[in-house]
Amino acid sequence: MPMTLFTNEVILSWLHYFSQSVDINLAELKMLDITGSNKNLIPAVMTNRAVLVFTDAGHADIFYDMWNAELGDCVIWYNEGSDPSGEMKHDKVADMINRGINASAAMLIMNPHAATNAQIGIENSRFACGSVHYVCREGRAVIMNKLNLGDRDNICIISGESIAVEAAIAVAEGAVIAVEYDPRDRDTMKENIDKFGLNNVTIVESLDDPLLDSLPVPNLAFIVGSPRLGSEIKRLRLMNPAMDFVIYTLDFEILTSLPALFKENDLVRTEVIHLEVSRVNSKNLVEPFPAPWIVSAKVKSQ
Repeated sequence: MPMTLFTNEVILSWLHYFSQSVDINLAELKMLDITGSNKNLIPAVMTNRAVLVFTDAGHADIFYDMWNAELGDCVIWYNEGSDPSGEMKHDKVADMINRGINASAAMLIMNPHAATNAQIGIENSRFACGSVHYVCREGRAVIMNKLNLGDRDNICIISGESIAVEAAIAVAEGAVIAVEYDPRDRDTMKENIDKFGLNNVTIVESLDDPLLDSLPVPNLAFIVGSPRLGSEIKRLRLMNPAMDFVIYTLDFEILTSLPALFKENDLVRTEVIHLEVSRVNSKNLVEPFPAPWIVSAKVKSQ
């Protein structure tokens, strides 16, 4: 078991402390340890009515970041020390934006407006404006379904900014590598990381970035098809020979090249989907969206 400041005994003492002062059902409580790890606090608070957070020192902007993510009405229950004893205080996040955390502690965050529904297919309006043309939310929901991510998966996403955001929320105990070749897209990705409070996303400039050597090895890749696709598959298979792939493309030539690419890289196609989405706009006209192909592949069984 990894070393942590908050052992089971310490956690139990904090649970007892908060249960004496706050009207809360502990069975409905989400616990999150953000000490020394890339855990996503803001998405957890957005989607849970009560989150017990264990934290170390050094989070100078934690309350400002929550307020900036429109969580200002959340109520923080806390004390002034590092031990579960003494006077319990509570304040709204909006009243704590000039404070930080300078010692290890636990705090209970209550969010009465939590969006407890599954966050799949986030509205495009919630993403950062910039150089990126986002896939429609319905398309993203299908892609997330095909990725079928577990909370400890590590995924490499190439040129799929909004997919990287939703994947980072899904892999709460894992990691996302976001490959962005265009510096403008890297800037937009950084904005989205800040906007959604994501700490488990690392942006790299290419698959040759030396930073990759220090990151978790991905078990899955999502790639927006481009002329680089063949070299990207080869490079990713060097990183992990057992990697699974999901390819997104609107390009017919890339689509028709996939059988040869898969054969060359000892992959077998597992599923092909052609996705068409249309909406009725404010003028009562049918408005179609780009209709991508989504192709899944895995390593050929020996």
